[in-house]
Order: sequence, then C-alpha cells, then structure tokens
Amino acid sequence: MADQRIDTASGISAVEYRERRERLLEHVRHEGLSGYVLFAADYIQYFTGFWFLSNERPVVYAESVGGESAVFVPEFEVERTRAETSFERIESYPEYPGIEHPMAIFAHLLADLGIGGAIGADEDGYPGILGYQGPALSAVTGATVTSLSRVVESMLARKSANEIALIRESGRWCAYAHGLLQEYSRPGSTEAEASLRAGHEATLAMLEELGDGYGGGLSSSSGVSAGYRGQIGLRSSWAHAVAHNIEFQAADVLVTETSAPIWGYNAELERALIIGRPTDEMRRLFDHTVAAQQVAFDAIRPGATCADVDGAVMRYFEDNALLGYWRQHTGHGIGLRNHEAPFLDVGDHTKLEPGMVFTIEPGLYDPAVGGFRHSDTVAVTEDGMEILTDYPSDIESLTLPG
Repeated sequence: MADQRIDTASGISAVEYRERRERLLEHVRHEGLSGYVLFAADYIQYFTGFWFLSNERPVVYAESVGGESAVFVPEFEVERTRAETSFERIESYPEYPGIEHPMAIFAHLLADLGIGGAIGADEDGYPGILGYQGPALSAVTGATVTSLSRVVESMLARKSANEIALIRESGRWCAYAHGLLQEYSRPGSTEAEASLRAGHEATLAMLEELGDGYGGGLSSSSGVSAGYRGQIGLRSSWAHAVAHNIEFQAADVLVTETSAPIWGYNAELERALIIGRPTDEMRRLFDHTVAAQQVAFDAIRPGATCADVDGAVMRYFEDNALLGYWRQHTGHGIGLRNHEAPFLDVGDHTKLEPGMVFTIEPGLYDPAVGGFRHSDTVAVTEDGMEILTDYPSDIESLTLPG
C-alpha cells in the first residue's frame, strides 16, 4: 500500500481554508451583508478545518465583512479548541441551555464583531438536533438573515486538487478493506464477523501507514469500514437495507459498502458479489449493471448536465427492458459528506464542471434474485472524468467460494 502517497499530515492547508473564507466573504460583501454565521458542523469544518462533536450544544463560527472572526463554543471546549486550532478569538458560554441561553450570549458576540442589521447564515439559528431548542438568529439579533446555503453548497461541489487527492486516498483504503471483506465473507460466517474483521484490520493498516499526523476522526473508532448493511441474499434487492448479522449462504447475492474518511473526505466503493456459481439470471443482471455504469462513465464531461448522465442510464435500462428493476438515480456528489449535491438524476439540471466529484452507482434490483450495484467515485476533469476508486468489476473477480 505504499504507492501514491499523499501528505495527510495536514489535510487541507491553512492557505486553502483562508481562500475559501475569502470567497464566501466576497459573496457576503456583494450582497451588502455585514458578515456571515455558520452553524452546520460540516460547513464549519469546510471553512476552518475545526473538527468537533456536533450535539445539542451550539458551536458557531462568525466573520464580519471587515475580516474579524470568532468561534463560539461551550466552555469545556475552550481548552481543546485553543490547543488544536489557530482561531485568534475563541468565545464561550457556560452550558446549554444554561441560565442565559447560548444564542443570547452569541448575539452579544455578533454585536461586538460588528455583525448586525443584515446577516448571511447557513440557517436562521442552530438546527434542532439531539433535542436542541432555541431562538432564531433573527430573533436574538433583530437582523434580517439571508440564507447562504446555496452558495456554500456550490463551493462544496467543486473540489480543489487537494480535496480530490484526499478522496483518491480514501478510495485506496476502501479498496484495501474491500479485499479483506471478500476474503472473510464465506458461508457459515456472518455479516458482523466479516465486516468487523475487515474494518479493524484495514483501519490499523491505514493508521500505521499514515502516521501520527493523521487526524479528522471524531472518535477512537473512526477509520475504515467495509460491510453489507444487510444487503445479503434476497435482502440485497433492498437498496437501503439495514444490518441483521445474517449468516452467508451459498447462492447469496451481496452488495457491499465501504468507507475510509481521510481528513473527513470520502470516496465510495461498492460491488455486487455472488457466493458460488452464478445462475444465468444473476449473470445477466450483473452484466447489465456493469454496462449501465459504463454508460454513465461515457456521459460524464464538462458541460453535460446531471440529468444527461442519469438520462443516458435510463435509456439503457429502457432499451434493454430493465426499467422494472430500477430503484434509484445514477449517483450523487460526495466529499466531506457521504451524500452531497448535485445529484445525477433526471430532475437535476446542474451542469457538470471540472472538480465535481460523484458516485456512479446505477443498480438493478430483483426481489426474486437479489440486488446488483457497483459504485465508483469519479472526478470531472477538463476533458472528461477520472475514476478515483480502483477495484475489479468483472464477475469472475467478484464471485466468492460457495
């Protein structure tokens, strides 16, 4: 696993984070706003590189049009935040909900930063997660709040060279874990046994190679995972099944899933597997799955739309009398989140641009046979696309001993 090493010690550079914030500030200034506020954890991570556990206690980042900024955290996060970040200003509140609500305290901070009157924000207040309740940003400030979600999502959609390198590295470890998963998936063993062994071994191998500087995990168990999420046997025809620790049996069709966040950036690698000798119908659906994915690959190029890509796959399904097996669109954006916009769907007319990264995963699902889905992660380039995941897709390589 020593080839194609990238510098994971720092993930995204401080310079790139600063450039991202400046791009957002340019939009804020153009809209005549006094500054911006970010509540969503993934948005704060994207613009600052600050990793934290998102829960009922608000963590907020704010920056004025003049460039004054602050991060707002619960008191017990101050020491860690000071040690692990380069924020010049860290403000806090005692606890949630507290005697004085954190949003009321935050309003004083915004006033001190000169942010008021007209504010840009991803949401009008902290989202109601894990039982959180609180006043809106507009209520505590008396300001008009303009949504920035669309502009932020458009920034997330086009990845930099550094982001693509991290996603490619994620794909490399997805492939490593997938190989282990195949090795441990045998009749008589169970979903939990195979997935936990593969994920554990792959995670330890990744951490050993990437070294002490690797970070971005939110728990000691953050790392590589590989498994099936319940898509075993006839349950594989459920595109979003859930795990039941099922025992593998000969003639099962399996659909895999893998994950390996590298400083938070994700690739997706999935394959359809068959235990034992494939039937003619298994082989037919498998071959069409591979062909449909190639149709999608061929349709990806700058200037095409998301709808064009999904439409090409849908035409392939229609031409081959496969629409009865169709369940989901061709793919979705991916990066800091496992699912991001835009979506490779006939209803999404976003134009493809260089730097966009997508999963390509058209599937076919037959309740009487099983599900068949290969997923690879690709980046749109100046003249086409690059596949960021590298793993066999032929039926011989993906047939397990029965």
